[in-house]
Amino acid sequence: MSAPPESINLGNTQTDAPPQLGEIPHPSEMRIPTLSSTNGASGVNGSTSMEDAKNAVYGNAQSAFNTVANHPVTQNVKDTISSGVVSDNGASNQCQRKANSLSRPVAESVKDQHAKTTSEFSNLANARTTPGTKAATGQPLTHYHSFFYNLLSWENPRATAISFLATVLFIFGARYLPALRWSFKILWMTLGIAASAEIAGKLVLNQGLASSFRPRKYYTIPRETLESSLEDVEQLINFFVIEFQRVLFAENVLATIAAFAAALISHGLIKLLPLWGLSLIAASVIYLAPLIYISNKELIDHHIENASNIANAQAKQVQDLAGHHTARLTETVKAQTSTYSAKAQEYMGAAKDRTSSAVGNAKQQVNQQVKSTGSNSTSNNPFKSGPDAPPSYSSSDFPHAPKQDPVPGVASHQEQYEKSQFGGQAQTAL
Repeated sequence: MSAPPESINLGNTQTDAPPQLGEIPHPSEMRIPTLSSTNGASGVNGSTSMEDAKNAVYGNAQSAFNTVANHPVTQNVKDTISSGVVSDNGASNQCQRKANSLSRPVAESVKDQHAKTTSEFSNLANARTTPGTKAATGQPLTHYHSFFYNLLSWENPRATAISFLATVLFIFGARYLPALRWSFKILWMTLGIAASAEIAGKLVLNQGLASSFRPRKYYTIPRETLESSLEDVEQLINFFVIEFQRVLFAENVLATIAAFAAALISHGLIKLLPLWGLSLIAASVIYLAPLIYISNKELIDHHIENASNIANAQAKQVQDLAGHHTARLTETVKAQTSTYSAKAQEYMGAAKDRTSSAVGNAKQQVNQQVKSTGSNSTSNNPFKSGPDAPPSYSSSDFPHAPKQDPVPGVASHQEQYEKSQFGGQAQTAL
């Protein structure tokens, strides 16, 4: 049996380069028997040579296959393929899990959501309790305060979202759907069908069809239901009345400012928007503003605190400035008051001096006149009574009272008397 052929060189053993085959040995070097060599042999040797040739070809092929299979490049390719198969198996398993999760019955998911929504509506209904806090006047609040706080604070998001959606649909329905006309249409159709059925039944069957469906007892609303409904209506009305008064009398200044801004903006928008548009905006603000605040509470509180600090600083500065100007104005008023008071005292003193001097002059003139008149009367009446007897006086001893206006340009009383008619008469009598 011939020697095995030389091993095949596959070239570079780098894993990142493609495999390369070396030089293939010549067939003569592989010592493969040919037909010419087998023809000269005997029959027994011929069969043996054929078997040897087969074994040699099989051995060479097996050796080449093992060499290629054990080459590092082949091993790297096998590893890459096996890892790809593993990753494909992982991806297929993940897809299978997703398919299994998506293949869950839809009815089960709907049932879970329905149970959660029902639970949130139950929590919202149970929130109608009278709060412990009271108004500034000390009177208790209504249970609708707790109800609306729970509703608008999004503590039950599904219930709040459904109520918001229902409000929006009601606004659009009131705007675009003729609900009142449809109500009257349903009413006249129902009454017409009932009347027609009653008349047709009496004509054909001698018995009215509408009266045959009449219940044994008409339905009535129980008194307990009416009382509870009226109590709820009373609480709801009182909620709006109390809240309006709390906003009006500034129990919470921020709420009063917010209501002022809303009223001012509504006054401007009512000229541009219809009533349904304004109602839609109001509902959106009422429902979405608390949600935005809750989602960005820290940021909004930070900005509100900064604005409050700035407002307080500005208010303090204005207060200090007003106090400074007030102090200056007070000092100015005091100075002006003292000045005018001094001037008034000066004028009053001068007037008093002039009055006192005029009165003194008048008294002096009257005394002189009385003395002159007394001396004349004593000389004309030599008869006197005793020293203890009181003196006797006549009308001529006293001056006549003036009966005309004072003469302009005359200052003293004596000159006024002399220029009067009585003064002239007195001088003539003397």
